[in-house]
Amino acid sequence: MAEAARRLDSPIDLADRRLLRSLAYVGGRWTVGTDARSIPVTDPADGSAIGEVARISADGARAAVDSAAEAFPAWAGLLPQQRSAILRRWYDLIIENREDLAILMTHEQGKPISEARGEIDYGASFIEFYAEETKRPNIESVTSHLGDAEVEVWREPVGVAALVTPWNFPSAMITRKAAAALAAGCTVVVHPSIETPLSALALAELGERAGLPAGVFNVVTGDAPEIVGAWMEDTRVRALSFTGSTEIGKLLYRQGADTVKRLVLELGGHAPFLVFADADLERAVDEAVKAKFATSGQDCLGANRFFVERPVYAAFCKAFAERTAALTVGNGMDDPDIGPLMNKGAVAKQIEHVADALTKGATLLAGGRRHTAGPLFFQPTVLADVAGDALIMREETFGPVAAIAPFDMEAEAIARANATEYGLVAYLHTEDPRRIYRASRALAFGMVAVNRTKVTGAPIPFGGMKQSGLGREGSRLGLEAFTEVKYVCRDWS
Repeated sequence: MAEAARRLDSPIDLADRRLLRSLAYVGGRWTVGTDARSIPVTDPADGSAIGEVARISADGARAAVDSAAEAFPAWAGLLPQQRSAILRRWYDLIIENREDLAILMTHEQGKPISEARGEIDYGASFIEFYAEETKRPNIESVTSHLGDAEVEVWREPVGVAALVTPWNFPSAMITRKAAAALAAGCTVVVHPSIETPLSALALAELGERAGLPAGVFNVVTGDAPEIVGAWMEDTRVRALSFTGSTEIGKLLYRQGADTVKRLVLELGGHAPFLVFADADLERAVDEAVKAKFATSGQDCLGANRFFVERPVYAAFCKAFAERTAALTVGNGMDDPDIGPLMNKGAVAKQIEHVADALTKGATLLAGGRRHTAGPLFFQPTVLADVAGDALIMREETFGPVAAIAPFDMEAEAIARANATEYGLVAYLHTEDPRRIYRASRALAFGMVAVNRTKVTGAPIPFGGMKQSGLGREGSRLGLEAFTEVKYVCRDWS
Protein backbone atom coordinates (compact mmCIF):
# COMPACT_ATOMS: atom_id res chain seq x y z
CA MET A 1 0.00 0.00 0.00
CA ALA A 2 1.32 3.44 -0.85
CA GLU A 3 2.44 5.65 2.00
CA ALA A 4 0.02 8.44 1.12
CA ALA A 5 -2.92 6.05 1.30
CA ARG A 6 -1.85 4.84 4.72
CA ARG A 7 -1.72 8.38 6.02
CA LEU A 8 -5.16 9.20 4.68
CA ASP A 9 -6.68 6.16 6.36
CA SER A 10 -5.64 7.36 9.83
CA PRO A 11 -8.27 9.03 12.03
CA ILE A 12 -5.65 11.35 13.55
CA ASP A 13 -6.46 14.95 12.67
CA LEU A 14 -3.25 16.93 12.09
CA ALA A 15 -2.75 20.37 10.62
CA ASP A 16 0.22 18.99 8.69
CA ARG A 17 -0.63 15.51 7.43
CA ARG A 18 2.91 15.01 6.20
CA LEU A 19 3.97 14.40 9.80
CA LEU A 20 2.04 11.13 9.82
CA ARG A 21 4.49 8.75 8.17
CA SER A 22 4.21 5.01 7.58
CA LEU A 23 7.59 4.13 6.10
CA ALA A 24 11.01 3.81 7.64
CA TYR A 25 13.51 6.59 6.96
CA VAL A 26 16.87 5.31 5.71
CA GLY A 27 19.54 7.18 3.79
CA GLY A 28 17.29 10.19 3.27
CA ARG A 29 14.52 8.07 1.70
CA TRP A 30 11.21 6.75 2.96
CA THR A 31 11.34 3.00 2.49
CA VAL A 32 9.07 0.03 3.02
CA GLY A 33 11.91 -2.46 3.19
CA THR A 34 11.81 -6.03 1.87
CA ASP A 35 9.15 -7.33 4.27
CA ALA A 36 5.69 -6.83 2.80
CA ARG A 37 4.08 -7.11 6.23
CA SER A 38 3.38 -3.94 8.18
CA ILE A 39 3.08 -3.19 11.89
CA PRO A 40 -0.28 -1.86 13.09
CA VAL A 41 -0.28 1.09 15.47
CA THR A 42 -3.25 1.40 17.82
CA ASP A 43 -4.56 3.97 20.28
CA PRO A 44 -4.35 2.44 23.79
CA ALA A 45 -7.34 4.50 24.91
CA ASP A 46 -9.80 2.57 22.74
CA GLY A 47 -7.83 0.04 20.71
CA SER A 48 -8.63 1.76 17.42
CA ALA A 49 -6.20 1.51 14.52
CA ILE A 50 -4.44 4.81 13.89
CA GLY A 51 -1.89 3.71 11.29
CA GLU A 52 0.72 1.18 10.33
CA VAL A 53 4.46 1.29 9.74
CA ALA A 54 6.96 -0.69 7.72
CA ARG A 55 8.47 -3.86 9.16
CA ILE A 56 12.16 -3.62 8.33
CA SER A 57 14.30 -6.77 8.29
CA ALA A 58 17.83 -7.34 9.58
CA ASP A 59 19.09 -6.64 6.07
CA GLY A 60 17.27 -3.31 6.17
CA ALA A 61 18.80 -2.55 9.55
CA ARG A 62 22.26 -3.19 8.10
CA ALA A 63 21.40 -0.98 5.13
CA ALA A 64 20.67 1.83 7.57
CA VAL A 65 24.16 1.39 9.02
CA ASP A 66 25.53 1.49 5.47
CA SER A 67 23.87 4.87 4.98
CA ALA A 68 25.00 6.20 8.35
CA ALA A 69 28.58 5.03 7.81
CA GLU A 70 28.68 6.60 4.36
CA ALA A 71 27.31 9.91 5.68
CA PHE A 72 29.61 10.04 8.69
CA PRO A 73 32.78 11.61 7.21
CA ALA A 74 30.95 14.54 5.66
CA TRP A 75 28.79 15.18 8.75
CA ALA A 76 31.77 14.95 11.12
CA GLY A 77 33.73 17.20 8.75
CA LEU A 78 31.25 20.07 8.85
CA LEU A 79 32.21 23.13 10.82
CA PRO A 80 30.62 22.99 14.28
CA GLN A 81 28.67 26.13 13.40
CA GLN A 82 27.16 24.35 10.41
CA ARG A 83 25.98 21.37 12.45
CA SER A 84 24.68 23.80 15.06
CA ALA A 85 22.60 25.71 12.50
CA ILE A 86 20.94 22.51 11.25
CA LEU A 87 20.13 21.37 14.79
CA ARG A 88 18.73 24.78 15.57
CA ARG A 89 16.43 24.61 12.51
CA TRP A 90 15.28 21.18 13.67
CA TYR A 91 14.46 22.61 17.09
CA ASP A 92 12.52 25.51 15.55
CA LEU A 93 10.47 23.15 13.37
CA ILE A 94 9.60 20.94 16.34
CA ILE A 95 8.37 23.95 18.29
CA GLU A 96 6.40 25.21 15.28
CA ASN A 97 4.68 21.81 14.97
CA ARG A 98 4.28 21.27 18.72
CA GLU A 99 0.53 20.72 18.67
CA ASP A 100 0.56 18.18 15.84
CA LEU A 101 3.40 16.27 17.49
CA ALA A 102 1.56 16.23 20.80
CA ILE A 103 -1.66 14.98 19.18
CA LEU A 104 0.26 12.24 17.40
CA MET A 105 1.91 11.19 20.66
CA THR A 106 -1.32 11.11 22.65
CA HIS A 107 -2.98 8.89 20.05
CA GLU A 108 -0.16 6.35 19.93
CA GLN A 109 1.01 6.46 23.57
CA GLY A 110 -2.12 7.49 25.47
CA LYS A 111 -0.71 10.17 27.76
CA PRO A 112 -2.86 13.26 28.46
CA ILE A 113 -2.47 15.90 25.78
CA SER A 114 -1.05 18.47 28.21
CA GLU A 115 1.67 15.98 29.18
CA ALA A 116 2.35 15.31 25.51
CA ARG A 117 2.81 19.02 24.87
CA GLY A 118 5.19 19.13 27.81
CA GLU A 119 7.18 16.25 26.38
CA ILE A 120 7.53 17.97 23.02
CA ASP A 121 8.93 21.06 24.75
CA TYR A 122 11.21 18.92 26.93
CA GLY A 123 12.46 16.88 23.99
CA ALA A 124 13.07 19.95 21.86
CA SER A 125 15.12 21.54 24.65
CA PHE A 126 17.83 18.92 24.16
CA ILE A 127 18.19 19.84 20.51
CA GLU A 128 18.42 23.51 21.42
CA PHE A 129 20.99 22.77 24.16
CA TYR A 130 23.22 20.60 22.01
CA ALA A 131 22.96 23.00 19.09
CA GLU A 132 24.84 25.39 21.35
CA GLU A 133 27.22 22.74 22.72
CA THR A 134 28.20 21.88 19.13
CA LYS A 135 29.94 25.25 18.89
CA ARG A 136 31.99 24.91 22.07
CA PRO A 137 35.74 24.52 21.44
CA ASN A 138 36.38 20.79 21.32
CA ILE A 139 39.95 20.90 22.50
CA GLU A 140 41.62 20.78 25.89
CA SER A 141 44.74 22.70 26.73
CA VAL A 142 47.26 20.54 28.54
CA THR A 143 50.59 21.74 29.89
CA SER A 144 53.31 19.63 28.34
CA HIS A 145 55.34 17.37 30.61
CA LEU A 146 58.11 17.27 27.98
CA GLY A 147 60.53 20.09 27.32
CA ASP A 148 60.70 19.51 23.58
CA ALA A 149 57.06 18.73 22.82
CA GLU A 150 53.64 20.32 22.69
CA VAL A 151 50.63 18.23 23.72
CA GLU A 152 46.92 18.48 22.93
CA VAL A 153 43.83 16.42 23.79
CA TRP A 154 41.00 16.28 21.29
CA ARG A 155 37.51 14.82 21.35
CA GLU A 156 36.42 13.26 18.08
CA PRO A 157 33.11 11.56 17.12
CA VAL A 158 33.09 7.78 17.48
CA GLY A 159 31.20 7.14 14.23
CA VAL A 160 27.78 5.50 13.87
CA ALA A 161 25.63 5.42 17.01
CA ALA A 162 22.57 3.20 17.53
CA LEU A 163 19.73 4.68 19.58
CA VAL A 164 17.06 2.36 20.98
CA THR A 165 14.11 4.08 22.62
CA PRO A 166 11.01 3.10 24.67
CA TRP A 167 7.30 3.74 24.31
CA ASN A 168 6.68 5.87 27.41
CA PHE A 169 8.50 8.96 26.07
CA PRO A 170 8.48 8.35 22.31
CA SER A 171 9.81 11.79 21.33
CA ALA A 172 12.04 13.01 24.17
CA MET A 173 14.06 9.82 24.47
CA ILE A 174 15.03 10.15 20.82
CA THR A 175 15.92 13.84 20.93
CA ARG A 176 17.91 13.48 24.17
CA LYS A 177 20.11 10.85 22.56
CA ALA A 178 20.19 12.04 18.97
CA ALA A 179 20.92 15.69 19.73
CA ALA A 180 24.05 14.76 21.71
CA ALA A 181 25.24 12.25 19.10
CA LEU A 182 24.67 14.60 16.17
CA ALA A 183 26.32 17.50 18.02
CA ALA A 184 29.37 15.33 18.60
CA GLY A 185 29.57 14.64 14.86
CA CYS A 186 28.16 11.11 14.88
CA THR A 187 25.51 9.77 12.54
CA VAL A 188 22.69 7.72 14.01
CA VAL A 189 20.37 4.78 13.43
CA VAL A 190 17.25 4.89 15.58
CA HIS A 191 14.93 2.06 16.57
CA PRO A 192 11.74 3.34 18.24
CA SER A 193 9.43 1.09 20.21
CA ILE A 194 7.20 -1.05 18.01
CA GLU A 195 4.24 0.38 19.97
CA THR A 196 5.01 4.08 19.38
CA PRO A 197 6.86 4.54 16.07
CA LEU A 198 4.88 7.48 14.68
CA SER A 199 6.52 10.15 16.85
CA ALA A 200 9.96 9.00 15.70
CA LEU A 201 9.01 9.15 12.04
CA ALA A 202 7.56 12.64 12.50
CA LEU A 203 10.91 13.73 13.96
CA ALA A 204 12.62 12.30 10.88
CA GLU A 205 10.29 14.29 8.62
CA LEU A 206 11.15 17.50 10.46
CA GLY A 207 14.84 16.63 10.50
CA GLU A 208 14.77 16.27 6.74
CA ARG A 209 13.11 19.68 6.42
CA ALA A 210 15.74 21.15 8.75
CA GLY A 211 18.52 20.02 6.43
CA LEU A 212 19.90 16.91 8.09
CA PRO A 213 21.85 15.31 5.22
CA ALA A 214 20.82 11.91 3.89
CA GLY A 215 22.09 9.10 6.11
CA VAL A 216 22.77 11.26 9.15
CA PHE A 217 19.49 10.45 10.95
CA ASN A 218 17.84 7.10 10.15
CA VAL A 219 14.70 5.62 11.71
CA VAL A 220 14.23 1.86 11.36
CA THR A 221 10.88 0.38 12.38
CA GLY A 222 10.30 -3.31 13.01
CA ASP A 223 10.97 -6.08 15.48
CA ALA A 224 13.56 -5.08 18.06
CA PRO A 225 15.47 -8.39 18.34
CA GLU A 226 16.02 -8.52 14.59
CA ILE A 227 16.97 -4.88 14.08
CA VAL A 228 18.96 -4.23 17.24
CA GLY A 229 20.57 -7.66 17.01
CA ALA A 230 21.98 -6.76 13.60
CA TRP A 231 23.35 -3.49 14.96
CA MET A 232 24.97 -5.15 17.97
CA GLU A 233 26.91 -7.48 15.65
CA ASP A 234 28.04 -4.66 13.36
CA THR A 235 31.52 -3.33 14.15
CA ARG A 236 30.67 -0.05 12.41
CA VAL A 237 28.17 0.74 15.16
CA ARG A 238 30.56 2.15 17.73
CA ALA A 239 28.09 3.33 20.38
CA LEU A 240 24.70 2.25 21.68
CA SER A 241 22.33 4.34 23.77
CA PHE A 242 19.38 2.40 25.15
CA THR A 243 16.46 3.33 27.40
CA GLY A 244 14.30 0.47 28.62
CA SER A 245 14.10 -2.40 31.04
CA THR A 246 17.04 -3.62 33.08
CA GLU A 247 16.51 -7.12 31.69
CA ILE A 248 16.99 -5.97 28.08
CA GLY A 249 19.77 -3.62 29.11
CA LYS A 250 21.75 -6.52 30.56
CA LEU A 251 21.28 -8.46 27.33
CA LEU A 252 22.59 -5.53 25.27
CA TYR A 253 25.47 -5.09 27.70
CA ARG A 254 26.53 -8.68 27.03
CA GLN A 255 26.07 -8.36 23.29
CA GLY A 256 28.04 -5.12 23.20
CA ALA A 257 31.11 -6.83 24.61
CA ASP A 258 31.81 -8.71 21.39
CA THR A 259 32.42 -5.49 19.45
CA VAL A 260 33.44 -3.35 22.47
CA LYS A 261 30.76 -0.73 21.95
CA ARG A 262 30.40 2.47 23.93
CA LEU A 263 27.26 2.07 26.02
CA VAL A 264 24.76 4.38 27.66
CA LEU A 265 22.07 2.38 29.44
CA GLU A 266 19.13 4.14 31.09
CA LEU A 267 17.32 1.26 32.76
CA GLY A 268 14.72 0.60 35.42
CA GLY A 269 13.89 2.67 38.46
CA HIS A 270 12.31 1.86 41.81
CA ALA A 271 12.21 5.32 43.30
CA PRO A 272 11.71 5.88 47.03
CA PHE A 273 9.79 8.92 48.29
CA LEU A 274 10.81 9.85 51.83
CA VAL A 275 8.67 12.15 53.97
CA PHE A 276 10.01 13.25 57.37
CA ALA A 277 7.86 14.64 60.16
CA ASP A 278 9.32 18.14 59.74
CA ALA A 279 8.35 18.32 56.06
CA ASP A 280 5.75 20.71 54.68
CA LEU A 281 3.02 18.07 54.55
CA GLU A 282 0.76 19.80 52.04
CA ARG A 283 3.67 20.31 49.68
CA ALA A 284 4.83 16.73 50.18
CA VAL A 285 1.39 15.43 49.21
CA ASP A 286 1.27 17.67 46.13
CA GLU A 287 4.69 16.48 45.00
CA ALA A 288 3.83 12.85 45.79
CA VAL A 289 0.89 13.00 43.39
CA LYS A 290 3.15 14.40 40.67
CA ALA A 291 5.92 11.89 41.35
CA LYS A 292 3.58 8.90 41.26
CA PHE A 293 0.98 9.61 38.61
CA ALA A 294 2.72 11.50 35.78
CA THR A 295 2.49 9.49 32.53
CA SER A 296 -0.06 7.32 34.38
CA GLY A 297 2.80 6.03 36.52
CA GLN A 298 4.63 4.70 33.44
CA ASP A 299 7.83 6.57 34.11
CA CYS A 300 11.22 5.29 35.26
CA LEU A 301 11.34 8.37 37.52
CA GLY A 302 7.96 7.51 39.03
CA ALA A 303 7.89 7.15 42.81
CA ASN A 304 7.15 3.53 43.68
CA ARG A 305 7.81 3.21 47.42
CA PHE A 306 6.60 5.86 49.88
CA PHE A 307 8.23 5.90 53.31
CA VAL A 308 6.62 8.32 55.77
CA GLU A 309 7.78 9.10 59.31
CA ARG A 310 5.25 7.79 61.83
CA PRO A 311 4.17 11.11 63.45
CA VAL A 312 2.75 12.32 60.11
CA TYR A 313 1.99 8.93 58.58
CA ALA A 314 -1.79 8.91 59.11
CA ALA A 315 -2.22 12.49 57.92
CA PHE A 316 -0.13 11.89 54.81
CA CYS A 317 -2.00 8.70 53.92
CA LYS A 318 -5.37 10.39 54.32
CA ALA A 319 -4.49 13.46 52.26
CA PHE A 320 -2.68 11.48 49.56
CA ALA A 321 -5.56 9.00 49.22
CA GLU A 322 -8.08 11.84 48.93
CA ARG A 323 -6.03 13.56 46.23
CA THR A 324 -5.58 10.27 44.38
CA ALA A 325 -9.27 9.40 44.47
CA ALA A 326 -10.07 12.79 42.91
CA LEU A 327 -7.83 12.24 39.88
CA THR A 328 -9.65 12.04 36.57
CA VAL A 329 -9.20 9.08 34.22
CA GLY A 330 -9.92 8.93 30.50
CA ASN A 331 -8.83 9.36 26.90
CA GLY A 332 -5.67 11.44 26.67
CA MET A 333 -7.25 13.79 24.13
CA ASP A 334 -9.73 14.85 26.84
CA ASP A 335 -6.72 15.82 29.01
CA PRO A 336 -7.48 13.80 32.15
CA ASP A 337 -5.00 13.29 34.99
CA ILE A 338 -4.57 9.61 34.12
CA GLY A 339 -4.61 8.02 30.68
CA PRO A 340 -4.52 4.37 29.63
CA LEU A 341 -1.67 1.99 30.29
CA MET A 342 0.30 0.87 27.26
CA ASN A 343 -0.69 -2.78 27.03
CA LYS A 344 -2.41 -5.72 28.71
CA GLY A 345 0.79 -6.78 30.44
CA ALA A 346 0.97 -3.45 32.24
CA VAL A 347 -2.59 -3.83 33.53
CA ALA A 348 -1.90 -7.39 34.64
CA LYS A 349 1.10 -6.18 36.66
CA GLN A 350 -1.01 -3.62 38.53
CA ILE A 351 -3.56 -6.31 39.39
CA GLU A 352 -0.83 -8.68 40.57
CA HIS A 353 0.92 -6.09 42.74
CA VAL A 354 -2.30 -4.91 44.39
CA ALA A 355 -3.50 -8.45 45.13
CA ASP A 356 -0.12 -9.47 46.52
CA ALA A 357 0.12 -6.42 48.78
CA LEU A 358 -3.39 -6.98 50.16
CA THR A 359 -2.63 -10.63 50.79
CA LYS A 360 0.40 -9.53 52.82
CA GLY A 361 -1.66 -7.20 55.02
CA ALA A 362 -1.80 -3.87 53.16
CA THR A 363 -4.79 -1.56 53.46
CA LEU A 364 -6.49 -0.30 50.32
CA LEU A 365 -7.15 3.46 50.61
CA ALA A 366 -8.10 4.29 47.01
CA GLY A 367 -8.69 2.52 43.69
CA GLY A 368 -7.42 -1.03 43.41
CA ARG A 369 -9.04 -2.31 40.24
CA ARG A 370 -9.53 -1.81 36.51
CA HIS A 371 -11.23 1.40 35.50
CA THR A 372 -14.46 1.40 33.53
CA ALA A 373 -12.96 3.70 30.88
CA GLY A 374 -11.60 0.71 28.98
CA PRO A 375 -9.54 -2.49 29.13
CA LEU A 376 -6.20 -0.67 29.43
CA PHE A 377 -7.26 1.71 32.19
CA PHE A 378 -6.50 1.15 35.87
CA GLN A 379 -7.75 3.18 38.81
CA PRO A 380 -5.17 5.38 40.52
CA THR A 381 -4.49 3.36 43.64
CA VAL A 382 -3.09 3.89 47.14
CA LEU A 383 -2.01 1.06 49.44
CA ALA A 384 -0.99 1.74 53.04
CA ASP A 385 0.89 -0.42 55.57
CA VAL A 386 2.59 -2.31 52.76
CA ALA A 387 4.90 -5.09 53.91
CA GLY A 388 8.55 -4.98 52.95
CA ASP A 389 8.35 -8.35 51.20
CA ALA A 390 5.41 -7.35 48.98
CA LEU A 391 6.11 -7.48 45.25
CA ILE A 392 5.44 -3.76 44.88
CA MET A 393 8.23 -3.03 47.37
CA ARG A 394 10.66 -5.19 45.41
CA GLU A 395 9.70 -4.59 41.77
CA GLU A 396 9.05 -1.55 39.62
CA THR A 397 5.27 -1.31 39.20
CA PHE A 398 5.31 1.09 36.24
CA GLY A 399 1.71 2.07 36.74
CA PRO A 400 -0.66 4.16 38.88
CA VAL A 401 -0.28 2.21 42.15
CA ALA A 402 1.38 3.78 45.21
CA ALA A 403 2.67 1.74 48.17
CA ILE A 404 3.13 3.47 51.56
CA ALA A 405 4.84 2.27 54.73
CA PRO A 406 5.81 4.03 57.99
CA PHE A 407 9.29 4.44 59.48
CA ASP A 408 10.61 5.63 62.84
CA MET A 409 14.26 6.56 62.39
CA GLU A 410 16.24 8.38 59.70
CA ALA A 411 18.73 5.54 59.36
CA GLU A 412 15.87 3.10 58.88
CA ALA A 413 14.35 5.20 56.10
CA ILE A 414 17.66 5.49 54.25
CA ALA A 415 18.36 1.77 54.59
CA ARG A 416 14.93 0.83 53.25
CA ALA A 417 15.22 3.31 50.39
CA ASN A 418 18.61 1.86 49.42
CA ALA A 419 17.46 -1.76 49.71
CA THR A 420 17.15 -2.22 45.95
CA GLU A 421 19.40 -2.93 43.00
CA TYR A 422 17.95 0.13 41.30
CA GLY A 423 19.39 3.60 41.82
CA LEU A 424 17.91 6.13 39.40
CA VAL A 425 16.17 8.81 41.50
CA ALA A 426 15.10 9.35 45.10
CA TYR A 427 12.65 11.94 46.44
CA LEU A 428 13.30 13.56 49.83
CA HIS A 429 10.98 15.82 51.83
CA THR A 430 12.32 17.51 54.95
CA GLU A 431 12.93 21.07 56.16
CA ASP A 432 16.07 20.22 58.15
CA PRO A 433 19.11 21.44 56.16
CA ARG A 434 21.45 19.05 57.94
CA ARG A 435 19.19 16.10 57.15
CA ILE A 436 18.96 17.23 53.53
CA TYR A 437 22.74 17.03 53.28
CA ARG A 438 23.06 13.75 55.19
CA ALA A 439 20.29 11.99 53.31
CA SER A 440 21.32 13.29 49.89
CA ARG A 441 24.79 11.89 50.53
CA ALA A 442 23.52 8.58 51.89
CA LEU A 443 20.90 7.82 49.23
CA ALA A 444 22.47 5.52 46.60
CA PHE A 445 20.77 7.11 43.61
CA GLY A 446 22.09 9.03 40.63
CA MET A 447 19.62 11.87 41.21
CA VAL A 448 18.04 13.20 44.40
CA ALA A 449 15.04 15.54 44.31
CA VAL A 450 14.66 17.57 47.51
CA ASN A 451 11.22 19.01 48.31
CA ARG A 452 10.24 18.87 44.63
CA THR A 453 9.58 16.43 41.82
CA LYS A 454 10.70 18.03 38.56
CA VAL A 455 14.48 17.91 38.35
CA THR A 456 15.34 16.84 34.81
CA GLY A 457 16.30 19.04 31.87
CA ALA A 458 18.85 19.43 29.12
CA PRO A 459 21.66 20.96 31.24
CA ILE A 460 21.70 18.22 33.91
CA PRO A 461 23.35 14.76 33.82
CA PHE A 462 20.49 12.25 33.76
CA GLY A 463 21.29 8.71 34.87
CA GLY A 464 21.44 6.21 37.67
CA MET A 465 23.58 3.94 39.78
CA LYS A 466 23.70 0.17 40.21
CA GLN A 467 21.33 -1.66 37.87
CA SER A 468 19.61 1.54 36.79
CA GLY A 469 22.23 1.96 34.12
CA LEU A 470 25.52 3.30 32.83
CA GLY A 471 26.57 6.75 31.71
CA ARG A 472 24.68 10.02 31.64
CA GLU A 473 22.40 11.81 29.18
CA GLY A 474 22.01 15.56 28.95
CA SER A 475 24.61 18.16 29.96
CA ARG A 476 28.15 18.14 28.58
CA LEU A 477 28.50 14.66 30.04
CA GLY A 478 25.95 13.47 27.49
CA LEU A 479 28.55 13.94 24.75
CA GLU A 480 31.07 11.55 26.29
CA ALA A 481 29.67 8.29 24.96
CA PHE A 482 29.71 9.67 21.44
CA THR A 483 33.30 10.90 21.43
CA GLU A 484 36.77 9.39 21.53
CA VAL A 485 39.66 11.10 23.30
CA LYS A 486 42.73 11.56 21.12
CA TYR A 487 46.04 12.67 22.56
CA VAL A 488 48.56 14.33 20.20
CA CYS A 489 52.18 14.93 21.18
CA ARG A 490 54.13 17.12 18.71
CA ASP A 491 57.91 17.23 18.76
CA TRP A 492 59.47 20.72 18.71
CA SER A 493 63.13 19.70 18.66
